[in-house]
Amino acid sequence: MEYPMIHICYRVMDLAASEEFYRKAFGFEVSRKKDYPDGRFTLSYLTSVELPFELELTYNYDQKDPYVIGNGYSHLAVGVTDLEASHKRHEKMGLEISPLKGLGGGKPRFYFVTDPDGFRVEVVRCTSL
Repeated sequence: MEYPMIHICYRVMDLAASEEFYRKAFGFEVSRKKDYPDGRFTLSYLTSVELPFELELTYNYDQKDPYVIGNGYSHLAVGVTDLEASHKRHEKMGLEISPLKGLGGGKPRFYFVTDPDGFRVEVVRCTSL
């Protein structure tokens, strides 16, 4: 029996801003979207061409205060072959990003980008995708 990962869900305050962030920053596109007016929420599924995995964004109509992410959740990760070019691109876009980092003082292997709701996306150097 297999259990492939199919999606992760983030609750967001501004659905359009979050969709635009993931489209511009990482090339994700909305693959499907469903509004549930009786339940007072909308689900938007984003994916990249390369992966069957989806990022589900949930917008709850009545949420007034920002969500508390908590200290148990850390991040979502995406891979890139040219880490430095990606970092420069995100910097030019004016996104909230960390410096390039390496583990144990090693060469840079990753950095983090923060989305409009405070969720972090780790951008990891991959030799091939």
